[in-house]
Amino acid sequence: MEHFSVFHLFLWDPILFEGTPYEVNRVVLLTFLAAAACITFFVLGGKGQLIPKGIQNVAESAYLFVRDRIAIDIIGPEGVKYSDYLTTLFFFILFCNVLEVLPGIHLPVTARMAIPAFLAFMTYIIYNFVGFQKQGFRYLKNILFPPGVPWPVYIILTPIEFFSVFLIRPMTLAIRLMANMMAGSVLLALFFIFTDDLLTSKSVGIVLAPVTFLVAVGLFFFEMLVIFIQAYIFTLLSAFYIAESLHGHGDEPHLDTAHVTGGSEPPRHQLEGIAEGTV
Repeated sequence: MEHFSVFHLFLWDPILFEGTPYEVNRVVLLTFLAAAACITFFVLGGKGQLIPKGIQNVAESAYLFVRDRIAIDIIGPEGVKYSDYLTTLFFFILFCNVLEVLPGIHLPVTARMAIPAFLAFMTYIIYNFVGFQKQGFRYLKNILFPPGVPWPVYIILTPIEFFSVFLIRPMTLAIRLMANMMAGSVLLALFFIFTDDLLTSKSVGIVLAPVTFLVAVGLFFFEMLVIFIQAYIFTLLSAFYIAESLHGHGDEPHLDTAHVTGGSEPPRHQLEGIAEGTV
């Protein structure tokens, strides 16, 4: 225990091409593994059988979940165009997160800032591109000068909106995912290491081993839930930002989703709460 450092969970020596821009370490290999697993899942699930079964049924249900419950519910009927991106985003993050609980790996690559930052940057590029494509320079005007606000308020509101949309959003997207996955993996590692150390000790500490083990098992199942929730939140917020770019800052998007989802659209104030980190 005295030689253990939690940094060993995240810092790894290079395996190939050391000292070059193409340096490969364990994190890079695990990222390739997560990407390969994601691709394999949908390739095997896209065989196109008339009556889906097995992995095809799972893949189709997974796609429909993201398309209907995220893309269309949040963006509206236009969300179908973005469902492929959102599905890829959701399941790549999910497969990356699952690495946290796999024996012998215990390293979600989303706990390294580079991966969440790149995914957040992709969403950032897409929602800004969509905004300018759909609204032209009116997109920038609507962000910096939301309609219906008294003009003296713009002195304070305009810089806040600028930093929120163009700087804070991608940062919070990346940091939220990284921080949650890092915290979970560190806690799991620490409690299992405590358990091993207590079991091998010859002192009264061995009595505490079952307690730390039960805590570790509880954390394991809790992290299984976090793995899904973090992928869902990242994808949900990405869809929300795209919707806002399409429909205008502060406007109500036209959501006609009852025929698809069998229910009403989620209240916009809840989505805004999630976007600002208050829900």
